[in-house]
Amino acid sequence: MAQFVWKGRTRQGGTTGGVLVADSKDLAIADLRRRQIDVTTVKEKGKEFAVPKIGGGKVNARRLAIFTRQFSVMIDAGLPLVQCLEILGGQQDSRLFQKIILAVRQDVEAGSSLSEAMRKHPKAFDDLFVNMVAAGEAGGILDTILRRLSTYIEKAVKLAGQVKTALIYPISVLSVAGIVVFIILWKVIPTFASLFAALGAELPLPTRLVIKASNFVASYIVFIVAGFFAVGYFLKRYYATYRGRRVIDGLVLKTPILGEIMKKIAVARFCRTLATLISSGVPILDGLEITAKTAGNAIVEDAIMGVRKSVEAGRTIAEPLGETKVFPSMVVQMIGVGEQTGALDAMLNKIAEFYEEEVDNAVTGLMKLMEPVMIAILGTVIGTIVIAMYMPMFDLINKIN
Repeated sequence: MAQFVWKGRTRQGGTTGGVLVADSKDLAIADLRRRQIDVTTVKEKGKEFAVPKIGGGKVNARRLAIFTRQFSVMIDAGLPLVQCLEILGGQQDSRLFQKIILAVRQDVEAGSSLSEAMRKHPKAFDDLFVNMVAAGEAGGILDTILRRLSTYIEKAVKLAGQVKTALIYPISVLSVAGIVVFIILWKVIPTFASLFAALGAELPLPTRLVIKASNFVASYIVFIVAGFFAVGYFLKRYYATYRGRRVIDGLVLKTPILGEIMKKIAVARFCRTLATLISSGVPILDGLEITAKTAGNAIVEDAIMGVRKSVEAGRTIAEPLGETKVFPSMVVQMIGVGEQTGALDAMLNKIAEFYEEEVDNAVTGLMKLMEPVMIAILGTVIGTIVIAMYMPMFDLINKIN
């Protein structure tokens, strides 16, 4: 028989521990459960483990969703917390995430709660994650909370992908069009300009304008490229400021077509996050604060924090939410109904599902719209340049005839 060092929690919520003699770890766990002890760790005496130092970086959301789903299954199966963390840590292909899980395991084994241990690693486990885990621990429904978390993260990853698609696709197409025109002006037009100069042809106004644009690009190409990167750098720095983020995020919301998509994404994210937090037992004020931080848009974040202040003063959510002018009236009315019927989390989930579908349709529509628009713009620009270059040739041909 071996000796096993164990730690756990009593039914009253206190921490306890000791040394138990048993034939195996499983028999030791079974014995402790018969004593009504919620086991957090059981290990054979003398077998220690070390946790490597943790570097920087952020854990991938997809990886976190898989971890959370597997964690919930293991907890539901009755495995002790530390054993779950030990198994999951060993399965990670990310060295960073592996180190974080091992650090959490060490803290839990030392007597910390799971939420307290996770709170030390904000780059992997944000406020939403930690607060929901804390609510799960307090209510004894950690496996259920972890399942909800994994579902939420999976939907959040999908929504984030739609945000990237909505923003990156038009920017990418416009960038490619700009690069094509830039190369034509830089490399192709000078050849035609030399030909026209050798022939001594009289150039029409469109041709002269294109050649001047080409000469400008050729003469200042270094400054143009440097200016492009400088603008990008200063925009990034400006966005990092309090005012800059609100100015740029406000412009994004006011942009035709794209702005409507971003509003729908913000509504879906707000409803899904708040519903997940409320259904998990997180207090409404904490839920609104966490939801504001995960909004992804400074204007929406400010609106939610304004709602939080009103709720703290004794008002409902729906009334101040309508005053923000950020959320559609239908959303405000449905949230009001949810508050009156006591089913706010269910109503928020329904709104989130509706708007997630709306975002799907809107992004698909944007893709279909952008393709012909970009082709038309690129064709018009390049066609104008080509026609401008061939106009002098037409004049020369007419003179010869």
